[in-house]
Amino acid sequence: MTTASGSFTVASWQEETYEEGEGGAKLTRATVSLDFSGGIEGRAAVQWLMSYRPDGTAHFVGLARVTGRLAGPSGSFVLENTGEFDGTVARGEWSVVAGSGTGELEGLRGAGGFEAGQEATYTLDYELG
Repeated sequence: MTTASGSFTVASWQEETYEEGEGGAKLTRATVSLDFSGGIEGRAAVQWLMSYRPDGTAHFVGLARVTGRLAGPSGSFVLENTGEFDGTVARGEWSVVAGSGTGELEGLRGAGGFEAGQEATYTLDYELG
């Protein structure tokens, strides 16, 4: 396995509530663009579904198509992710969706995670081929 690591920034974030619950609980959908640097160089188009609790914390699930370079080779791949938001920091785990790699990233397999608060960092342990 090879490890890619680096940081990302939010290029855009549009979140809308689609179901209100009691006491401030709600379900939302966020359409997000992320710019990656480091081992991954490129942009991700993300859809996150979030379940907010009355205290403002949340659980989320999502899919992200990353387009760019992974330590040199170029193409795209999809990451499936789940995580928790504690009200300040989001932490998640992700894995490459089997068969989603394109271009020089065809056959990509791997998993990792991210943490996003004041700064956003990620890791991806992967194999190509």
